[in-house]
Amino acid sequence: MNVSTVSNINSFTLFLALLFHSNFAKAQTPIQSEGIRCYAVVENNDTVPVFYLDEVGVSSNMVFKTKRMYEQWTRVKYNVKKVYPYAILASAKLKQYDILLAKIDDEDKRKAFLRVCEKDLRHEFEDELKGLSVSQGRVLMKLINRETGKTTYAIVKELRGSFQAAMWQTLAVLFGNNMKTTYDASVEDVMIEKAIALVERGDF
Repeated sequence: MNVSTVSNINSFTLFLALLFHSNFAKAQTPIQSEGIRCYAVVENNDTVPVFYLDEVGVSSNMVFKTKRMYEQWTRVKYNVKKVYPYAILASAKLKQYDILLAKIDDEDKRKAFLRVCEKDLRHEFEDELKGLSVSQGRVLMKLINRETGKTTYAIVKELRGSFQAAMWQTLAVLFGNNMKTTYDASVEDVMIEKAIALVERGDF
């Protein structure tokens, strides 16, 4: 079976899933049909059983014009698999901090709370993140922006202040990184987005 045939089968499967979903999305009433409990809709005075299908993911293999592009894709996949869990955990913690911080009005208490947050993040991630390469650190900063909507620079500025953020940004630039980097899945980060999809589906 060639790639074109597999792609057509996947597309047809997706079409069937969308068709069933769109036709029967309004199903409300559970009925009994030959021992199987399911939902149903009434169409043209006829009761139609409804079964919800699992989500179907359809993707195409990337085509590489050069060996260099293939090697780049291999590196991106490896880096995403390594740092994506850190981005997810960091995002969860930062969102929790934001919720708690919104309840604190006193400025001194806010600063004290942010110091606690910083220590928590250091305890959770510092040792493991020290072993990341420059390219893995770059991917991690992009993924943190993807998950939180904040740049790494903005996060450091919030936790440590403008001076510390500027200092770390200068250091990052010296090593070829940029803490103000953002994530753009539609343009320059297409490979990262495809690698994330593979990781989330357990295909890599």
